[in-house]
Amino acid sequence: MNSTQQIPVSTGIPQKYLKNLAAYVTLALLLGIAVGHYYPEQGIQLDFLGSGFLYLIEPLIQPIIFLTIIIGVSSIDNLKKVSRVGLKALVYFQIITTVAMIMGILAALFIEPGKIKKSLLDVALPKHFTATEPLDGGWFNFIILNRPLVVVLLAVVIGVLLSLSPGRAKYVGVLQKIMNFLYKILMYLFLLIPVAAFGGMAYAVSRFGIHSLLPLGKLLATTYITMASFIFIVLGLLLRYYNISLWKFLNYIKEELLIVFSTSSSRTAFPLIVSKLEKAGCSKAVVGLSIPLGYSFNLAGASIFLPVCTLFVAQLFNIPLTFQDIISIGLVIMVTSKVASGIPGSGFIALTITFTTLNKFPLEGLALLFSIDKFMNEARTITNFIGNGVAVILISKYEKDFEPNPEIDLSISK
Repeated sequence: MNSTQQIPVSTGIPQKYLKNLAAYVTLALLLGIAVGHYYPEQGIQLDFLGSGFLYLIEPLIQPIIFLTIIIGVSSIDNLKKVSRVGLKALVYFQIITTVAMIMGILAALFIEPGKIKKSLLDVALPKHFTATEPLDGGWFNFIILNRPLVVVLLAVVIGVLLSLSPGRAKYVGVLQKIMNFLYKILMYLFLLIPVAAFGGMAYAVSRFGIHSLLPLGKLLATTYITMASFIFIVLGLLLRYYNISLWKFLNYIKEELLIVFSTSSSRTAFPLIVSKLEKAGCSKAVVGLSIPLGYSFNLAGASIFLPVCTLFVAQLFNIPLTFQDIISIGLVIMVTSKVASGIPGSGFIALTITFTTLNKFPLEGLALLFSIDKFMNEARTITNFIGNGVAVILISKYEKDFEPNPEIDLSISK
């Protein structure tokens, strides 16, 4: 493994607070549900707490991702390894997201979440929502929606150039110090996570109401069951092949999972999962390249969400679908599941693009899905996040670039 200094685990934040973060966030979520349900007028005004937190950390997340890739790529002495790791990661991401998409299609066809009475639903289209809006703007809009991908490509180029520089060690040391400084600031901002969780949940319950979940409970259940099956069966078996316990891994990253769940964004925990994976034994090079690529290409949660919701609308409005139609839906989703990864609520943007591209589904279906997207987003982001962590372990193992930390036991058998 590379000896370059890693992100520090100690940040100056009281360890007692970090150990009890799960309890604080859980309490905040419960309070948010209570406020949103019993005091909806006040709850709907608390959205700024959740969105404000994301605005605070976003200026730090982008540079940290950028620096992580540069340091990871520049630490690889053999430039052929950069292309090899990148290619293996992309091939793995395509295979695994295709498996996830197929599982989503099969689950929707088998469970039929759209076989419910439309009379129970409100199909009025929100006035502030325009279905074709994400498609306007051409290449400029594509770049805006795919900022993480642009950051990855630019950082890889700089990392390669830096690896060829005779003063690489000096420059990398400076970049590492900058990243550590940004990381420490970010960790202090994480003290606000319970506040953000409270505001986000209070707003969601106030805005849409718990009652909105009941008619669409079958759709929610289908999505959650499919994503859980993907995690525990597909990813669990892949880890088992390398003698890694999925349960131990999930327990190892439980704080990061809680942050992702409470903020509805996997990007908020980016520096934390990088640190955790490196500490567990994954090489800095594989982590620095695979995690950022995964944020754009390894969106398993979106790959399940999109076909389930698309087929839900087809079933709800009795739209007949042939086998060729389902193949077409799958091909479109293979593309749309990769877009807008850097935008909050990106899954719904991708769903909008899917609908407008297929041009076969009524926009009223989007309005229904919009009303519960907040509650679907948690499942999407958690699945994406776990999938990216597992991918790094698998690629590191395959590359024989994994040195287990004796203090962290992730193996199935000791």
